[in-house]
Amino acid sequence: MIKHNPPSPEPLHRAISRFGDVTVLVVGDFILDRFVNGVIERISPEAPIPVLHGRGETLAMGGAGNVVSNIVSLGAAAIPVSVIGDDHAGNNLIGMLGELGVGTDRLARDRERMTSSKSRFSALNQQVLRFDEEEIKPLSDTERATLIGHFRAALSQADIVILSDYGKGILLEGVAGELISICREAGKPVLVDPKGRDYARYAGATAITPNRKELGEAVGRVVFADDEIVAAARELISAHGFDFVVATRSEKGMSVVGAQDARHIATQAREVFDVSGAGDTVIATFALALAAGADRVMAASLANAAGGVVVGKRGTARLTVEELTGALFRSHGPVAPRSAILDAAAAARLVATWKNEGLSVGFTNGCFDILHAGHVSLLHAARSQCDRLVLGLNSDASVRRLKGPGRPVNDEHDRACVLAALASVDAVVVFEEDTPLALIGALLPDILVKGADYTVDTVVGADVVQRAGGRVVLVDLVAGKSTTGTIGKLRAGGTAN
Repeated sequence: MIKHNPPSPEPLHRAISRFGDVTVLVVGDFILDRFVNGVIERISPEAPIPVLHGRGETLAMGGAGNVVSNIVSLGAAAIPVSVIGDDHAGNNLIGMLGELGVGTDRLARDRERMTSSKSRFSALNQQVLRFDEEEIKPLSDTERATLIGHFRAALSQADIVILSDYGKGILLEGVAGELISICREAGKPVLVDPKGRDYARYAGATAITPNRKELGEAVGRVVFADDEIVAAARELISAHGFDFVVATRSEKGMSVVGAQDARHIATQAREVFDVSGAGDTVIATFALALAAGADRVMAASLANAAGGVVVGKRGTARLTVEELTGALFRSHGPVAPRSAILDAAAAARLVATWKNEGLSVGFTNGCFDILHAGHVSLLHAARSQCDRLVLGLNSDASVRRLKGPGRPVNDEHDRACVLAALASVDAVVVFEEDTPLALIGALLPDILVKGADYTVDTVVGADVVQRAGGRVVLVDLVAGKSTTGTIGKLRAGGTAN
């Protein structure tokens, strides 16, 4: 597979920070997933089969429901539209959506329809049986009219639409095509997680997101290599009018193919426990990123990182913003200078991720106008106190208020880039206020570090950190080193120490 450099994490973090402003309309097959865990200790006397002693069960939303679950856990809003049965499984789905704070007024209930459910029985985390309860049938005329009416009414509230087709009947017999036409007329992008071999039913969609096997089935041949993926995707684009195809390729990552361009994104190496629902996470993340202003390659990079996280979980999994941020941080390896410059929201997500991984997070701050040995010594000492160090940097306006109209000598961008290049600094956040109090409150570092020219009582944010269970560390400074002194010597024509 040809390696392509991943997008810079800066725009990816910006896209994540806008997830909360996005609303996604999700239409498709809502499925109840049931997971029964137990142990097998004997063979049944009634037949040569193992006896599973149940030790508990959990319920989760599958299919389009898992897409909704992932959208909400990533901080966005979801509007589910579908038809489910007026039965026990349907009641469970309605209850779980309610617990997520998702409105269910556009989920029609019908006594003549069975809500699909899948029960997975596992012993010591090894699945031994799956039991499906479902009836696959297209919507009746009445059900179809209800669904289309709910869809039209909700579309104006949505930024993007996902059709989650699990082949259970909701999108059969032209329903998908009708929904896509409505989206096109309204100028709304629509993404399809496809099912089956006939992609003509999705003609006109913005994009489809098949896995490699599904892509091959759609074109009638096995596809594996980069050029085969590209050729198959372009065949579907030409035949059905898709803007582009996003093909997930398991351990090979993901390919984003348009009529004239193609990008292949390598996956992160990760132990795979369970691929259940990974496609739901991928399309949810891709849709959110696209609606948040990311281009399709950036969106695919985020979706690829998201898929890498959930396959490491058991069962139908959903993703959090903190987990996605952590995956991005790991996937880009050592942080490049510009990549370490974050806004407060991105820094807070990264700090939360580090803490979830059991790492201690330190924080220090300052103007750092002309970097000198004293600064380097302070930062090195601060980093020695923690696993990760965040540096709060006064903005240009803040420095002027504190130091006078002739400062700073170097603007905030240049100062941030120089500081981010230091091995002791893991992230830089520019703040506009005179003090970093608000930033400290948002990050809640484990350790707050300042120079020994302060006392704990005079360190801004010390009380905030201590109340949260953290501590304040004062480190010795290098004597005779200061930016003000350096500037004074330069103006006097002298030589700085």
